[in-house]
Amino acid sequence: MPVISVGNITTGGTGKTPLVAWLAKYISSKKNCTILTRGYKAARDWVDEPALLAHSAPDTPVVVNPNRVAGARDAIKNGAEVLILDDAFQHRRLARDLDIVTIDATRPFGYDRILPAGLLREPLGCLKRADAVIITRVDQVDKNRIEEIQRTIKAINPLLVIATAFHKPLCIRDGQDVESQPVQLKDKKVFTFCGIGNPDAFFNTVKSVGAAIAGSMIFDDHYHYTKADIDRIAAGAKASKADLVLTTEKDFSKIDTAWLTKTPVKFAYLAVEIELLAGAERITELIDKAIAGKISTSA
Repeated sequence: MPVISVGNITTGGTGKTPLVAWLAKYISSKKNCTILTRGYKAARDWVDEPALLAHSAPDTPVVVNPNRVAGARDAIKNGAEVLILDDAFQHRRLARDLDIVTIDATRPFGYDRILPAGLLREPLGCLKRADAVIITRVDQVDKNRIEEIQRTIKAINPLLVIATAFHKPLCIRDGQDVESQPVQLKDKKVFTFCGIGNPDAFFNTVKSVGAAIAGSMIFDDHYHYTKADIDRIAAGAKASKADLVLTTEKDFSKIDTAWLTKTPVKFAYLAVEIELLAGAERITELIDKAIAGKISTSA
């Protein structure tokens, strides 16, 4: 059974979820695939990454189980031909054919320190067991920084396949699933909020479409919102004379849309997808080899 893992070496958002969605869309055109995710804080997270994956890749089943081996067995019983592991670089009990690591160009190596002093989940040397690295958000740093990140990675593992990518804004959606194009945010005043690992990256993406951030609120990663939080955000947006309250799709999925019916400012989220740039062909070649069983399985 071909198994492809997507993970990272730091905490916080590096683009794993949009990459898993991209992988699911790519592989499902060739074979039946299933996404395996452990979930965060068990069942509560069904309104977090698993729900986001289910929405972003609607044709791909998502199995939520902290026991990935049991989840894999369930997926296989239900017809899976390829397994995609979400956030699994450190979860090594289930063998995989291809290990892809996402690294955020805006803060690639977690301040070079292991948790809790820095953001690294494990030492950088662990990249030796990876097969490929995708450097995300390359649009938010200069060319010299990208080259520096690539040199650091290659010094650890010269055999790694490296690609670059960015988070491409797709559309703005509100609570009624009404869509508008990102270009319509140009010169608009927006109030932003999020509870993700790298909030500045989201704010920069909002700015990239021409919006002006009138104010913002930052919550803890994986934060679960209450109506009081939404009321406070709405009050902040009104005070800043914002045209729109904007958040991430992940954060919006954790809001009861019934809370938004009487807010003084409209709420919506910016949907994004990952777009591979340099090195895309080498990544897809690796994926094709993995699903064809032509890559040796590693532990």
